Amino acid sequence: MMTRLVVAPGIVHWPGYLAPDEQAALVADLREVARLAPFFQPRMPKTGTPFSVRMTNCGALGWVSDEAGYRYQPLHPASGAPWPPMPAVLARAWKDLAAYPHPPQACLVNFYEASAKMGLHQDRDEQDFDAPVVSLSLGDTAVFRIGGTQRGAKTMSLKLASGDALLFGGEARLAYHGIDRILAGSSALLPQGGRINLTLRRVTKP
Repeated sequence: MMTRLVVAPGIVHWPGYLAPDEQAALVADLREVARLAPFFQPRMPKTGTPFSVRMTNCGALGWVSDEAGYRYQPLHPASGAPWPPMPAVLARAWKDLAAYPHPPQACLVNFYEASAKMGLHQDRDEQDFDAPVVSLSLGDTAVFRIGGTQRGAKTMSLKLASGDALLFGGEARLAYHGIDRILAGSSALLPQGGRINLTLRRVTKP
């Protein structure tokens, strides 16, 4: 039986949701995703400053960021090709964890090298805030920071290890969150080290 930890209202953590063999199989699936939709370096709107993470997507839509702004689009920003389909295990995770009747439309795949971070931000580029965001972690443990729905609210930290799942929904759907640091060498899953984070999202209203 899965361990289900309620971190705060609307935020649920499932440590070890993916077993080690499932994690390895998903990494293999993601190599194929990255072959079809290579990782790219997103950039901040207006300034063009590059993120410290590299990114790709799978599913009908993909999230991108560049000087024109944050948005979802059906095509890879460099190749112009459609995003590849989501691996089956991601659809299963959504069904297991989301408690939402409609399927996800986008899966962001972020790769964090040991030095990468992600500042506090909200996931608010979607039209449907009734749907949760489901996150899966692979590779090195991340120190995840989460706050309230207003910038400057009190924050707390949570370690997300390889195979862990996390959900933001309900009153926490627009909570600020980010990655403070990666604990390099904490997992042997990825030969090159680092962390992969996958976030499943419903973008449009059904």
